[in-house]
Amino acid sequence: MKTYHIPSTDLTVSRIAYGCMKIGGSWGPEPLTQTVKDTAVKAIVTAYEQGITLFDHADIYTHGKSEEAFADVWAVIPRDKIVVQSKCGIRFAGDPYPGAPHRFDFSYEHIVASVEGSLRRLRTDYLDILLLHRPDALVEPEEVARAFDDLAAAGKVRYFGVSNHTAAQMALLRLHIAQLIVVNQVQLSLLHHYLISEGVVANIAGKPSALATATLDYCRAHGILVQAWGPVAGGQVLNPPADAAPHVKATAALVTQMAHEKGTTPEAIALAWLLRHPAGIQPIIGTTKPERIVASCQADEVTLTREEWYALFTAGRGEPLP
Repeated sequence: MKTYHIPSTDLTVSRIAYGCMKIGGSWGPEPLTQTVKDTAVKAIVTAYEQGITLFDHADIYTHGKSEEAFADVWAVIPRDKIVVQSKCGIRFAGDPYPGAPHRFDFSYEHIVASVEGSLRRLRTDYLDILLLHRPDALVEPEEVARAFDDLAAAGKVRYFGVSNHTAAQMALLRLHIAQLIVVNQVQLSLLHHYLISEGVVANIAGKPSALATATLDYCRAHGILVQAWGPVAGGQVLNPPADAAPHVKATAALVTQMAHEKGTTPEAIALAWLLRHPAGIQPIIGTTKPERIVASCQADEVTLTREEWYALFTAGRGEPLP
């Protein structure tokens, strides 16, 4: 698989990444079973054999069980052959006491404790990358800076980034932290296209930008790798539900048509649309089915023309370009 070099790091990663949210099984309180762990290892090894080298986690995924399940892969894949990334900052309702609300927490204590928990569950001494998961309205950048400094000095985190952050939020952090922000993981797909659409519909009355606020261009200008979560819109661009909007069905039909014409898979077309963008976007796939992992990785061999890219873009937007 072709690779990206993450600017300002020594990390070279696959153009497609694997997201580990689903590998821990259910989100309930039941413990991991051997069946769940075996399924997880099979999915991870399949991704690795397809050339994927970046594996994305979060401390909250299936309440930590996804990180635990992933750790069994060390019997098969050497730690230094892959890049392990995790996220922190989301806290569930009821944590740490009954009645506590669902919230975001970038306090020093929570960031450090979260990393310690992830390292323990992953059975590794360090994270290659730590991302702040969802913007905390009460963020104190100085606290984030102190947490990053201590984690870096202890060798527990090599590089840092964010997820779901705007350009202004990244700029604020950059004023205080000594480390560079090297990744921003955002929702992006044919059907959730706002980061891209913003640059097309700017200054046109009545056209929503979903407050993208130049985030994509900011990342490009500052050498921040853009990772796309939800790159197939929860499967809607592959197999839309019966009650899906007309433009969703039309987009899925076009994706299928292009796949047939190019002798590839619909998954590959949907991901190739992201890979074609000059920002160097890294889609994060999340299926646990080996056959769909293989189908997705075919995107690495697909190149869309400008005309094909814009045809998909227009279909996903559900309206003509200005």
